[in-house]
Amino acid sequence: MHNFRLTDFLPTTKKECELRNWDYVDVVLFSGDAYVDHPSFGAAVIGRVLESEGLRVAIVPQPDWRGDFRDFKKFGKPRMFFAISAGCMDSMVNHYTANKRLRSNDAYSPDGRAGLRPDNCTIVYAQIIKKLFPDVPLIIGGIEASLRRFSHYDYWTDSVHKSILVDTKADLLVYGMGEKPIKQIVQQLKKSQHIEDCRNVPQVAYFSAEKPIVENAIFLASHESCCKHKSISAETFRKIEEESNKIVQTTIVQPIDDKYVVVNPSFPPMTSEELDAVYELPFTRQPHPKYKGKTIPAFEMIKFSVNTHRGCFGGCAFCTISMHQGKFVVSRSKESIIKEVKEISKMPDFKGYLSDLGGPSANMYQMRGHNTELCEKCKRASCLFPSICKNLNNNHKPLLELYKEVDRLPCLKKSFIGSGVRYDLILHKTNNDEINRINQEYAEELIKNHVSGRLKVAPEHTSNKVLATMRKPSFSLFREFKMLFDRVNSAAKLNQQIIPYFISSHPSCELQDMAELAVETKKLNFQLEQVQDFTPTPMTLATEMYHTELDPYTMKPIFVAKTKQEKLSQRQFFFWYKPEYKVQIKQLLQRIGRRDLIDKLFSKIK
Repeated sequence: MHNFRLTDFLPTTKKECELRNWDYVDVVLFSGDAYVDHPSFGAAVIGRVLESEGLRVAIVPQPDWRGDFRDFKKFGKPRMFFAISAGCMDSMVNHYTANKRLRSNDAYSPDGRAGLRPDNCTIVYAQIIKKLFPDVPLIIGGIEASLRRFSHYDYWTDSVHKSILVDTKADLLVYGMGEKPIKQIVQQLKKSQHIEDCRNVPQVAYFSAEKPIVENAIFLASHESCCKHKSISAETFRKIEEESNKIVQTTIVQPIDDKYVVVNPSFPPMTSEELDAVYELPFTRQPHPKYKGKTIPAFEMIKFSVNTHRGCFGGCAFCTISMHQGKFVVSRSKESIIKEVKEISKMPDFKGYLSDLGGPSANMYQMRGHNTELCEKCKRASCLFPSICKNLNNNHKPLLELYKEVDRLPCLKKSFIGSGVRYDLILHKTNNDEINRINQEYAEELIKNHVSGRLKVAPEHTSNKVLATMRKPSFSLFREFKMLFDRVNSAAKLNQQIIPYFISSHPSCELQDMAELAVETKKLNFQLEQVQDFTPTPMTLATEMYHTELDPYTMKPIFVAKTKQEKLSQRQFFFWYKPEYKVQIKQLLQRIGRRDLIDKLFSKIK
């Protein structure tokens, strides 16, 4: 059990700096989230990485942006730069529902309190800092900056916004996972002390008054053209996505206001050793003591969980992960994971149960291409759609071994998998009988020993047309997996549930698709709980479809439900079993000429 001192955390006040005998700081990092000193929280990770470079780092979580700006002034001018992250979520997604209603809570704030960060958090913080300290370099990063680095459709204003670099006037934008670029920036600044000299660092973007001269650079259509012509916006998105999904990338340039947003190629994916090193940093794994007596819901949810890897090669159309964490999976070593589990076991309220051992998709651990040279040339957005890539090694053996080794630890009673799993990876038959056998063994191990009563999976829809738009596999695979799940449960005499996630109002989804979804899920005896309306978030394929009503890869028109009534009508089909929706659903089915589905929905299951 650890008893942490105040000085074990990055300082959040001048008093905490004095306890360290600091008379200056090198970097002041502003975060839209509460300060949780844990590797699952981006601001803490960047703060610890900067500290590992020998810098004095102060962090200002959720500064008050409405008063006299004292939170922005309290550390004065840092010696090197200011840094901003809106937090673990885009601030607009954090604040508003799919219906654009203001949320009543914020999982990343003390006691879940809403209203502790502004809309467009990065822009608001940056404008204050630039007003107070115009001559101090400013670097922005985190998911909000990352997903808004180019011209992008903003759902909440229903308009195309300029790169976030324009409104923030930041000197640099770090996109994606920021550990490697921020280290190189610091090393460069130690040599030259000029932020402009960091413009050659991989994985950064900047706003340039002059047209950059870069060999093989991709020049996109201008921001103004993207605003005027939806077809140009769609084509531009396709170019960005294709380039961002490559290992070996080139510079992308977009003209805006007679100037240029320049986005450098990213670093290659981190190695396991590099990722392990991040988890070796001296995190306390606790919220800062300033929150004593308050809980931070996002921390409570993950404090007994372990992240095994980063990245996801699923490439789902509605998901931002590949544009931020990357398409290529980077896995931690088994040793690093085991060490973290042991650290968790020392926490005072740990009862022996690990809530999750996973990642963006729990069962992608240690998966990569057989031939990495082919991966370097590939620009596919998904390794799983329209079919699983023949070059992908979907062997679950490393994960199976990890589960068994973790479960052998005397400090554990049980480890659960709380992250969603890709059942298409489990069910996929290769030409290797041994791998097929292992994957079957993995499925049985998962279902028998690692489900906390409910297993999360995400078929997302039942219509193959909609699923193709989502870049998701056929619903027939879900049926196959459910049969496997039920069979293993029955054999082991377990009473566990499978919890499927579904989305309504996704581009290409029409009313009859939702009606058929209701019928299909009724047949499988589901009364749906984990459902959501599609929310267009910046820099996803589905959002671009929503905005342009075009498929960027075929340029063919695509149906989109946009009005509140259209969205509500689709959503109602999730809850066909509730009496209050029965009349409306019957009327909808009559209106679209699908009376045949009325009996299927409202007659008793035989």
